[in-house]
Amino acid sequence: MRYHTDSGLHLFSSDERLEVLDKIGDPLRRLGEHIDFEFFRPTLEGALYLSHNSRKGGRPPFDPVLMFKVLVIQRLYNLSDDSTEYLINDRLSFMRFLGLDLGGRVPDAKTIWVFRERLKKEGLVKKLFEELTCHLERERIIANSGQLVDATIVPAPRQRNSRSENETIKSGETPPEWQDELRKQSQKDVDARWTMKNSVTYYGYKNHIICDRKSKLIKGYVVTDASVHDSQVISELTDNGRAHGQTLYADSAYRSAGIETNLAGKTIKSRIHLKAARNKPLTKKQQASNRARSRQRSRVEHVFGFMENSMGGIYVRCCSKVRNEVVIGLLNLTYNLCRIRQLSRTLEHSPA
Repeated sequence: MRYHTDSGLHLFSSDERLEVLDKIGDPLRRLGEHIDFEFFRPTLEGALYLSHNSRKGGRPPFDPVLMFKVLVIQRLYNLSDDSTEYLINDRLSFMRFLGLDLGGRVPDAKTIWVFRERLKKEGLVKKLFEELTCHLERERIIANSGQLVDATIVPAPRQRNSRSENETIKSGETPPEWQDELRKQSQKDVDARWTMKNSVTYYGYKNHIICDRKSKLIKGYVVTDASVHDSQVISELTDNGRAHGQTLYADSAYRSAGIETNLAGKTIKSRIHLKAARNKPLTKKQQASNRARSRQRSRVEHVFGFMENSMGGIYVRCCSKVRNEVVIGLLNLTYNLCRIRQLSRTLEHSPA
């Protein structure tokens, strides 16, 4: 049987295809409608100063807000630089979100990597995150009606090192056999560490967060290697003053006399789960108290659940802590942008 296709009559134009996407539901379109990304321009331009000097020749640099939106796409779908370049060229929804057309120039993988490196060098991800958080507090989108603290493991590519190489790395040194192999060194992550959870071993980092109980927006974060116990960074998470005078919920991993004293000194009301001691199980009253606390504390699980199920998963590809701090920071920032979009139906003001 022979088939005939008249492209002039039966193939969709780009506008018609975008209309179909809108009917189906384009998450990037909805994100762009509720987030004014120009909010980030002053900080990006002030730190990067990407204006083009025509006397030097060559192509002008890409707009910094466009490049920032590229990184948001990366974290929303957890893409590598090469995959990001390909999908921007391939997907109409990506091009529309970035304000590009079919004949426009698209940033390649190297350009994306360089831009992210510049953010790392200038410490801009943390600064952008803080500026957005302050804005959300001024607009009362972050209600400050209680705090939730938790951490999640962020797996990294597993390293196939020998036992002696791992011992050398743990001591803070570079294995002698790597000294003359620069390519091998660039592919080895010497900052990630192993940990075990529920009898399963993981290699990578941890994303420690403190978030607002009501809005479930992340207010602060700390990145460590995976071997660091959750409780070791709670003091740092609560040092910025945002949790002072509020109630803090966390699971029993954070329960210790030292932490309770630290929180009391910051006028933070602890609702950390009570923990049984050896030969001293929890009473029925204490168990009931924990159940009541769980109803509040469990809201933080929704944050990591969204990252895992709606943002392409929680894992990293970079091979150093400083680079993965940027990636995890962008993950937290992108989550907040998505959460703002979800909250927008009940909010009077957009984030910028």
